[in-house]
Parts: sequence; structure tokens; C-alpha cells
Amino acid sequence: MISAYLGRKQGGYMSMDVVKVSDFPSGAAAIQRPIEILESGGLVVFPTETVYGLAARADCPAAMDRLRQAKSRGPRDAFTVHIGSPSDVRLYASNLSALAARFVRKGWPGPLTLIVDAAAPPETGLDERTVNAIYYNGAVGLRCPEDELARLLLCGVSAPVVAASANLAGVKPPRDAYEVVDALGDLADIVVDAGPTRYAKASTIVRVNGSSYTIVREGVYDRRILDRLSKVRLLFVCTGNTCRSPMAAGLAKKSLADRVGCTPEGLRAHGVEVESAGVTAGFGGASLGAIAAMEMRGVDLSRHVSQRVTKEMLSQADHIFAMTRAHLSALAAMAPDYKHRVKLLLGDREVTDPIGGSSDFYETCAGTIEQGLEECLREVDV
Repeated sequence: MISAYLGRKQGGYMSMDVVKVSDFPSGAAAIQRPIEILESGGLVVFPTETVYGLAARADCPAAMDRLRQAKSRGPRDAFTVHIGSPSDVRLYASNLSALAARFVRKGWPGPLTLIVDAAAPPETGLDERTVNAIYYNGAVGLRCPEDELARLLLCGVSAPVVAASANLAGVKPPRDAYEVVDALGDLADIVVDAGPTRYAKASTIVRVNGSSYTIVREGVYDRRILDRLSKVRLLFVCTGNTCRSPMAAGLAKKSLADRVGCTPEGLRAHGVEVESAGVTAGFGGASLGAIAAMEMRGVDLSRHVSQRVTKEMLSQADHIFAMTRAHLSALAAMAPDYKHRVKLLLGDREVTDPIGGSSDFYETCAGTIEQGLEECLREVDV
């Protein structure tokens, strides 16, 4: 099921072995031969959701020499490491910043290449040539593609795999196997033909420096998407957004600010946003009981303005906490695509509405919310 494809080259023709995925019973079957070629030190062209890539084992000097020649790169130029699972990032960058970890968690698998500060972990035992193929100036480029075939291929190789777009310098990155052969000629050993790529556009490259990032190359993800990926957004929802949800949001801000080491107002600078809303809220402020209960805990709700929850809020939030099962149902009906993000603040219990109750009732409610937050905030990575 491996065929030769005739491509054009300066008026003549050349042949290249091609694995046409549609000829095989499964993707796993189609990539067995390409995996063997990669393992033995060959060059393999494989599909991703963005463009086709040219891959080599980073620990094979002969393969790396061929890859550098194909891409016109020098002996000290590093290539992007491609991994089959987001968890493999720790093999190459063991101390990710909170922002880098956020990009990994929310952007992978996907069309996002990350450049992060890292040095070769000593326990990997990589030789100097392999280190030079992966690391450059104390940084490493990493990509975990969304394409299932690409991930199967990468997971099937027992060594670090580096890759670049399957084209020569100055030639547009290929979006299908025909463009690959026209671009590379017979420089690769085999190409996995899975048809046109999903996005037909390169991945976005982001350089992460501590708590900030820079777009190195625009691609599938634009700045608006990157901004969303770079932040942690928490949303607390109750009925009128005058008692329970503003109290929960205020207490969450205080707790997370203490963890990060800043003021609640400074959380945004650390990429953390906390918001509250109500399923039937109008425009008003926090109830007097809520303001008083929070004042005793060092949280100021005097300037709170209630707002109604929107589908956009739900789409942007990473963590959504509701007070009752009725709230869960209302949010699921409003935005079913995001219902998997919504959970009860107390796990399997509801937070009773204190509206119209005594100060003691508000105190009890605030204490209950504090207990729920202690558990819920553990899963929030800031």
C-alpha cells in the first residue's frame, strides 16, 4: 500500500514513496512504516492540522544533517520538538511558568508552538548534538499537534522528534501531499498523505517570558484567542448577582491574590480574572447583608454592580461555579457547549440564598462559601 508519486522538478520528474492513509483500515496501520523509517533515522513527511511537517529523530546525527540541509539551517540551529501528548512537555521543559503551563493546558493539542525557557534536563541523558538540535540560547520550541495521525506517529517513536514545515526555504508550506513533493522533491524518505490539512495555515508561534508572551509568528490563533488562552477566568453564578455570587467572587479574588502574592486588584496583571453574574440579574448593587459579611473578611463589595450572565461569559470562563442545581440547568440550557465547565460550588450541595435574611444568615452563607472555595480553588492553576 506504499506507492510512488511522480512530482515535478525543473521540467523533469522524481519519485517519492507515499502512504495514502485512505488505503489503510486505520490511521494506526497507515503509520507503521513511517514510524519504522523515523526510528531507523529516516526523514518522514507527516500531516498536521496546520501544514505538512518534515520530521527526524533529534538523536540521529545523519537524520539531523539531512534535515538541516533540506531546511538550509546551520549546525547550531535548533528545531521545534513535536510531542504526541501535552504531558510530554515535562520531558523537555521541567519548570514551566504559570503562563506557559496555562498555554499548554488550554492550547494543546492544537495549532500553537511555544518557545519557553528551558535547559536540557540532566536525567534525559541527551548527548551534546541532540541538545543542540533541541535547545538554543536557554530555550526550547515545543508543539503538540491536534491532528490524530500526527500524534500517533509521534507517540510511536522512542526518541525525541523534531520537525519543520515540509518545504524549502522561501517556498510556501505545503497543505497537501502534492505540494509536499513539489516543494521537497525526493529529500524525504516517505510522505504520509492524509489529504488537505484542516487549517491550511501555519501554527502560531508564541515566546513565553515568565508572566508575559510575545507573538513570534501569527498563524491559526490570532491575538484575541491567545489573550483568552493566556488568562484564567473564573465565573460565579447565582440568581440575582447581589449576594452569593459576588461574595464568592470577592473571597476567591482575596484567596488567589494571597497565593500569587499581590492585591486582588493586581490579579489581572497575573492573567487571572474573577467575575460574577446572575441568571436573572438586573442592574443594582450587592445587598447590605452581603456587604457587611464581606467587610468582616476584608472584602469590599460596596462598588459591586450586578449583571446578567451571558453566553459570551460562559464561553470565556475556564471555571464556572453555580450555587444551585437550578442554576446548573439554566446555564446548560443557555450554552450547552460549555456545560461541562459548570459545577456546583459545594460539589453535591447547594448554597442557600440569604436574600432577606438576618445578618447571622448572611454570616452562615459566607462561611459556607468559604468552605466551598477552599476545595474548588485547588484546581485553579495560577
